[in-house]
Amino acid sequence: MENLLEVKNLEVSFKTYAGEVKAVRGISFDVKKGECVAIVGESGCGKTVTSKSIMGLIQTPPGIIKEGSEILYNGKDILEFSEKEWQAYRGGECSMIFQDALTALNPTMKIGMQIAENLMIHRGMSKSEALEEAVKMLTLVGIPNADKRINQYPHEFSGGMRQRAMIAIALACNPNMLIADEPTTALDVTIQAQIIDLIKNLQEKLGTAVVLITHDLGVVADLSDRIVVMYAGKVVERGNCNDIFYSPKHPYTWALLRAVPRLDLGNKENLVSIQGTPPDLIAPPKGCGFAMRCTKCMKICHEQEPPVYDFEGEHSTACWLYHPMAPKVDLPYAIGGEE
Repeated sequence: MENLLEVKNLEVSFKTYAGEVKAVRGISFDVKKGECVAIVGESGCGKTVTSKSIMGLIQTPPGIIKEGSEILYNGKDILEFSEKEWQAYRGGECSMIFQDALTALNPTMKIGMQIAENLMIHRGMSKSEALEEAVKMLTLVGIPNADKRINQYPHEFSGGMRQRAMIAIALACNPNMLIADEPTTALDVTIQAQIIDLIKNLQEKLGTAVVLITHDLGVVADLSDRIVVMYAGKVVERGNCNDIFYSPKHPYTWALLRAVPRLDLGNKENLVSIQGTPPDLIAPPKGCGFAMRCTKCMKICHEQEPPVYDFEGEHSTACWLYHPMAPKVDLPYAIGGEE
């Protein structure tokens, strides 16, 4: 299957009073037509900066996308788009569900018009046609009484319904690619499950490629075809769902998996957290970004950046543990079990 999106050696920095923050440090990945790729990592690892770069939403200044970075959409580098090409691409070809629907929606504009606006700009519909389509879109995302709801404002919707409205706006023009940036943040668990199911069903129905940004591995298990694990602005591991959940290779991926709360341990177990804090990206570490927090850390991890080691299929990781001279390390816990 051909690639819809190819991100090559993406580097994004931000100029601050304290110095230059190297938020994304040379990452590469691709998304094929109709598939879901999840980008996973804790806050501050560069996930949202990556998604905003793909949408062309990095403000300059303070943000800078470094020379040599490429973001190819259907083979064309979007970083060289004209203003007219950006307008056709954003919302038409590629849409985004933002992290917080309440701040992303316009509080002074009725929900129906916020969906209709997209249709009028990208599909040349009249206002009445666009509002008719807006009712269909709200119905599609599971909002009842959509014909009445289009005349309400965002504050009249609950959190879950606002997120559904955001999805309706994003999918109104039937884009080829949807970027979902933490689409379940601040929603309760049952609503989270509904939103994930909704994205999954719409993806299957419309054939849309999805880039899912999240810190929660529990969210991606059922939705993603491939997973990219990021830490400190770099990709540390990539593979399909089975690779990441049943044969993880990087100590950071092990730590993320252990931090997911489990239902089979009763309610007396302590939640597992990852010790330490992420590195300062104003002065990134010379070696592996995870070295300071890694229980398997060796001397070389602090001195040199690890090469990428390939396993079966598309599974790969950047970790010195797989060097021929490194001590042999088994997975530090049984799958589904304790260490």
